[in-house]
Amino acid sequence: MASTVSTSTAKRPGYGQLLRTPGALSFLLPGFLARQPFAMLTIGIVLLVQHTTGSYGSAGAVAAVTGVSMALFAPQSGKLADRFGQRAVLLPGTLIHTASVATLVALALAGAPMWALLLAAVPSGASVPQIGPMVRARWAAKLEGNPLMPTAAAWESVTDEFTFVIGPVLATALCTGVHPAAGLIAEAALTLVGGLFFAAQRATQPAHGLLAAAAAGPRTSALSVPGVRVLAIAFLGIGSVFGGMQVSLTAFTEEIGNPGANGILYGVFAAGNMLAGIACGTIAWKIGPRRRLILGYIGLTVAASLLWSAHSAVLLGALGLVVGLCIAPALITGYTIVETLVPASARTEAFTWLTGAVALGQAAAVTVAGRLADAQGASAGFLVPLVGTVLALATLVTLRARLAPQAAPGRIAARGIGHRVPVTVD
Repeated sequence: MASTVSTSTAKRPGYGQLLRTPGALSFLLPGFLARQPFAMLTIGIVLLVQHTTGSYGSAGAVAAVTGVSMALFAPQSGKLADRFGQRAVLLPGTLIHTASVATLVALALAGAPMWALLLAAVPSGASVPQIGPMVRARWAAKLEGNPLMPTAAAWESVTDEFTFVIGPVLATALCTGVHPAAGLIAEAALTLVGGLFFAAQRATQPAHGLLAAAAAGPRTSALSVPGVRVLAIAFLGIGSVFGGMQVSLTAFTEEIGNPGANGILYGVFAAGNMLAGIACGTIAWKIGPRRRLILGYIGLTVAASLLWSAHSAVLLGALGLVVGLCIAPALITGYTIVETLVPASARTEAFTWLTGAVALGQAAAVTVAGRLADAQGASAGFLVPLVGTVLALATLVTLRARLAPQAAPGRIAARGIGHRVPVTVD
């Protein structure tokens, strides 16, 4: 059984034990390839549309529509994957996304009116393959009740953040060094290849709802769980950091006359997140996940409050690194908590609600930060991550009781914290 683990594994969670999980590598490697384009989409849109229109506000608006569209449709994609299987959703979604991004690129280069760009942005965002949530759902199916689940959440955060290190740098290099549309063209091509490769890994996808309908009983939406709604609101704050950083860093590097530094600065920010994620996956935590989540958001809010005051690339890079270091603990803990809140039949949907919340927060932040950068300069755009994290922290502190897992105490201890002995979930 997945819940039967050695005492040493429970006390010393590590990536070695995690990667030795039977069948893990068969979906990890394709999943790693398939998610690489994810972080290229927003920055690719911002750079292309800003080039063709000359406005960060217009670029932010198109990117925001893409993010909102993804946030609204991602949970529906997750629900369909839970019901019909991941492959049935990935195959058409990947093809639609590739065609939609190609259309958006063609319209932007042709000087199409703003309404046409906004219209094309809708299917581009709605069809983004939800590879991260699907990989997390496969981990949850493999590690049911296993103390290594928090380590798996950390691994996925590291993988996501590696994507956010590589994606913006690659997209920026392509857009500034090859052609303004090259970043989005590469995103579409990589999505097509990686998505089809991941969809081909049928053996490790979780059993979908149609196969287990008789035993599962009535289907429940993940959003009906109060804790999932609280986490979704909290993850809007993380999205505000990503979106605010993307636009404001772009505007900042333009102001100092060194646009090529944008990808490097954002890569430093994402590298901090990745390094913190690596550390989180090796720690046997002695405090409960709810407390870890709140502490992580406090650190993130304090770090974000300093961004607007940076007036040099070196200082901004250092502050961005600190912000990145503070994101991973909150992000990892949130994904760990949600796995304890919902049944297996709704996990992909639950993970996509969180991913969609990040995208929605990012979309709102891109729009607001873009307007502020146009009107008052890059420093004003950095106020967006501060406001977003403050609101998210207030929500968590007020509604933290709703994050308690609705399960037996022994099961909570095993699945939510990474110890075999009962501990508090506070």
